[in-house]
Formats: sequence, structure tokens, C-alpha cells
Amino acid sequence: MSAVPSRPNARRLIAAVVLVPALAALALWAFAWPAARTAPHDLPLGVAGPPAATARIERQLTQHKGAFEIHHYADETAARRAVEDRTVYGAVAVTAHGPELLTASAASPMVAQLLHQAVAQRALAGTQVRTVDVVPAPATDPRGAVLGSSVLPLALAGIAAGAVVTLLGLRGTRAVTALVGAAALAGAVAAGIAHSWLGVLTGDWWTEAGVLGLATLAVSAAVAGLAALLGQAGLGLGAGVVMLLGNPFSGAASAPRLLPEPVGTIGQWLPPGASTTLLRSVSYFDGAAATGPALTLAWWAALGLGAVLLGSALRKRSTSAEAAAERKLAPVG
Repeated sequence: MSAVPSRPNARRLIAAVVLVPALAALALWAFAWPAARTAPHDLPLGVAGPPAATARIERQLTQHKGAFEIHHYADETAARRAVEDRTVYGAVAVTAHGPELLTASAASPMVAQLLHQAVAQRALAGTQVRTVDVVPAPATDPRGAVLGSSVLPLALAGIAAGAVVTLLGLRGTRAVTALVGAAALAGAVAAGIAHSWLGVLTGDWWTEAGVLGLATLAVSAAVAGLAALLGQAGLGLGAGVVMLLGNPFSGAASAPRLLPEPVGTIGQWLPPGASTTLLRSVSYFDGAAATGPALTLAWWAALGLGAVLLGSALRKRSTSAEAAAERKLAPVG
């Protein structure tokens, strides 16, 4: 006769059967749904020139309800400066030589292409529009594919570092030292590959290495910190948040404003999205609009490292309390 599964084993079997499809559904939703809804959502776009000359352009653009967030500028120079400062993704300027579309493919090649279609082919159909790429993407990565592909390896490196530190039993200051050291080395290696070898990053090498290292530390510290507080379950929780939410919500392959809300906003609160935005800023825009994502990564790193130290302190306190209890219960003599 076949043995009847025990109740705990039956529960584990049911949990496994239910959990796997649930995780598959979550992963499919997280990766496929934002990709299927890729479109401009309040995308910052400038309009420059006299109001009488730009009124028709603005009317055409606002026909796409919710697509563009219009910013007004006095002239082409002010609009160009706004693009360089990452205030807007592009701008339509009415000049003495005719309408001009300003784009920044370094911010997002997909957005630059979308603006060309929306403005040159629709809003100003039948009009000769000159397109100027104010901040072009590097010739070695014109479609931004390499930069977008760097998000997953950095996330994996952070998860791996946090898991290794946890599984090796490192705690307290030793764990913090290991996490910071591993992140610094990962940042230097990544900068060596992306900047020195592939040439897809064009800013200051040391700044880029620092950003890549901080991006790795934000993930590794969060994973190790959760593990220090929750045990090995924290490893799965940290890895799940980064891989199932942070990576597809990052907008690395497109742009945060091309993702449906609140996905685009949530993605910028997580390390992969913040690191992508920060890396674009320091590499292509001389650090413009870098404060927000830099603070996001710093908070993730600080809170994660703090959790590592807190978990170690709580563990020591628990061990000391257990030892004291055992001494009280030990027979005298």
C-alpha cells in the first residue's frame, strides 16, 4: 500500500504547486504589462517661442491627453538649456528659420524617436522641421541597449554580494566592510568594462565608478539587511523586490515617463531605476538632475547597512540573554 503523505508534507506540496504559478504570474505582469503599455505619460516637453507662433503646436500636442507635460520657454536658447539640464526630454522651438525639434537621445533614444514621430510627423505635418540632437547618445551605443542591459548585472551583483555575506555568517562591522568593499570593486570593474572597454559611458571615470558601486551597494546592503533582520527569508524578499519590481520598473530600456503610472514612479524609488537615471546624468549630462537618484541610492545603502548592524546587535543581545538564562538554570555545586 502506498504511504499517505503526512499533513506537513501535503501542505508543502500544495504550497509549491500554488507558489510557482503565482510567481510566474507576478513575473509576467511585472515585465510584460509595462512593456505592453509603453507610451508617453506626462512626458516633459518644452515649447519655445512667441505664444502666437507656438499656439498651434501646443494645441496639436495637447490632443494626446495625458501624453505631454508642456513647459514654456521664451526662445530656443532657453529650451536647449532645459534639455541639457534634464528638465524636459525635448522641445519644439519656433525660430526665424522655421520650427526646430530639440531632442536628447542620451536621455532616451526611444523618447527621441517618439518625439520625432509625434512632432515632425503629426503636430507639424507638412512642415519642414529641423531636428537637433542636443545631447546625443554615444556612437558606441546609439540605441541605449548596452546601458539598459547594465541594470540586470548590477542588480545580480548586489544580490550575490548580499547573499554571500549572509551565508558566510559575516555580521556587524565585518559584514558592512565586506559589502562596501565588494561594491567598490564591482563599481571599478563595471566602469572599466562600460567606459574603458566598450566606450558607452562618456563622463568622468571615477564618478561613474562611484555611481556603479553605489548602485551595487544599495542592492547588496538591502538584501543583507533584510537577511539580518528576517533570516534567510530576507534574502528571497530582497531579491524578489529587486528582480521582479526594480528591474522591469526601472525604465532603463525606454524611460520612466514611458511606463504606466504608478510603475514609472515606483521604479525610480528602487535601486535599478535610480541607478540608471543617475548613471545617465553623470555620464552624459554633467551631473544634471543627479541629486534625486543619488539620494535614493544613498538611502537604500544607509538603511541596508543600518539593518545589518541592527540585526547583529539584536542577535548578540538574544545570545547574551539565552546564556544568562542558562547560567541561572544551571545547578550549583
